[in-house]
Amino acid sequence: MMPTAQHERNDQVEADRSSDTRARPTVLELRHVTCAYEAGRPAITDISFSVREGEILCLLGPSGCGKTTTLRVVAGFEPVISGEVHLEGKLVSSPGLLIPTEQRRTGMVFQEYALFPHLRVVDNIAFGLQHLPQNQRAAHVCTMLELIGLTGLERRYPHELSGGQQQRVALARALVQKPVILLLDEPFSNLDPDMTGKMRQDLHDLLTRTNTTAILVTHDHDEAFAMADRVAVLNNGCLEQFDTPEAIYHTPSTPFVADFVGQADFIPGVVENGKVLTEIGEFPNQVGYQGGAKVVVMIRPDDVHIVPAENCTARILARQFRGSENLYTIGLPSGHVVHSSEASTSVYPIGTPVELQVIATHIVLFEQETVSRANT
Repeated sequence: MMPTAQHERNDQVEADRSSDTRARPTVLELRHVTCAYEAGRPAITDISFSVREGEILCLLGPSGCGKTTTLRVVAGFEPVISGEVHLEGKLVSSPGLLIPTEQRRTGMVFQEYALFPHLRVVDNIAFGLQHLPQNQRAAHVCTMLELIGLTGLERRYPHELSGGQQQRVALARALVQKPVILLLDEPFSNLDPDMTGKMRQDLHDLLTRTNTTAILVTHDHDEAFAMADRVAVLNNGCLEQFDTPEAIYHTPSTPFVADFVGQADFIPGVVENGKVLTEIGEFPNQVGYQGGAKVVVMIRPDDVHIVPAENCTARILARQFRGSENLYTIGLPSGHVVHSSEASTSVYPIGTPVELQVIATHIVLFEQETVSRANT
């Protein structure tokens, strides 16, 4: 179960990227922030993280986990009942202190884009530049039109634009004011799947070219992995893990994170003689659990390869065709299941006995009780 050359290259890319971002100054810092609405329990509790200049951070989690509340706290829309928010080294939120949104120089792009329907593209983009002379406003708008690729459409109204074009205008309107940080709340939710992939790449390129610091809220882990330098995974108002996309996927810190960011199977095992013994093989006891400890090994579909073989007790229960791959559900004699990601051309009938070849590049172990609590 040794890492492949490709995984070693991926680890090096992650290390290089982390080294680069660590050299940048901190733009935003949340220190033990708790926010509660008037009636009910806190929406977020003891949230701490920082965002560096030019970094894209994704707040990731299910509905109701506190993502949008965190964004609203950063924007200054919600007060905090404990903790502090620092923007460019300045305290902007704490109990009893709430610097107004308009004084924070934060840009925002909402799900609905909130374009002014009676204004043309050029006027929507220039809306926040009324304090500048006409020639400067025109120059800034012209630059943004070129950046977002809408030159020639400046005289159109929002209803004459596609969803993707409307989003570009909303981005241009926010970026033209040179915000300290850009806040994006599920910006792709109104786009069709084909458009979403292209817009993710276009937005990432735009933020990179303009060296814009940004926080993006999403419930889609694919979106977070495609966009983010770092990811903050929230669950029930708490921060479960804050790390690079690669670390979030390969070395999740909790069972919830493991399951939320991709298909994860949890196979029980016991520690004996320095190894974790399971029905699908032995694994290193990297955490150092004591002998006899009951643990589970997290397995990803790309860790498992299947080979049809007679006299094997594992059998194919289901196959999902996903275009570039087939996702197989494999039943084990104990009743547990694992999943295997195979090439789209590898098609095996349901019921086929198979041999499992597990090549786990990152061994992740949890205590069985922890996984049981996460599943209740």
